[in-house]
Order: sequence, then structure tokens, then C-alpha cells
Amino acid sequence: MAAIRNFAERHPQILAWIVLAIGMVIILVLSAREVGFTAGQWAALIVTTILLAGACVWIIGWGEDEEAEPEASVSETGETEIPD
Repeated sequence: MAAIRNFAERHPQILAWIVLAIGMVIILVLSAREVGFTAGQWAALIVTTILLAGACVWIIGWGEDEEAEPEASVSETGETEIPD
């Protein structure tokens, strides 16, 4: 259990990707189970869903990077002001 906790603390976006991908694949399978896809179509849908989950986590992570690193601004006198 400690190994999972350490992994989650070191790699929160990868863990979010895994959890989101599992949830999205479950929803995909439950909603499309009676459509009649072939094995190749299921594989393509599942891989695409996993990649989409990764893209979602990556895009959500953009906002976290901006909040963590405040940028310096230039005042009216031309001096650079660094936030506290």
C-alpha cells in the first residue's frame, strides 16, 4: 500500500490518467456492449479512449502549471516586479 501511495505522490498525473482511463473504458463497454463491434473495433475504441483520457489529464494539468509559477511583471517605470 505504501508503494501505491509513494507512486501517487510522485506521479499524480499518471495516476489520474489511469483512474480516468479505467472509468472511461468501463462506460464505453457498458454503453456499447450490444452494438456488435468486432474485436479490432473494440481494440481501437479502447486504445483511443485511453489516449483521450491522457489528453484530458494533460490539458487539465496546464492550469496547475500556471498557478504554481507566478510570472514577473513589468511596472510602468520599466522595472521588473517579482511577485512575493
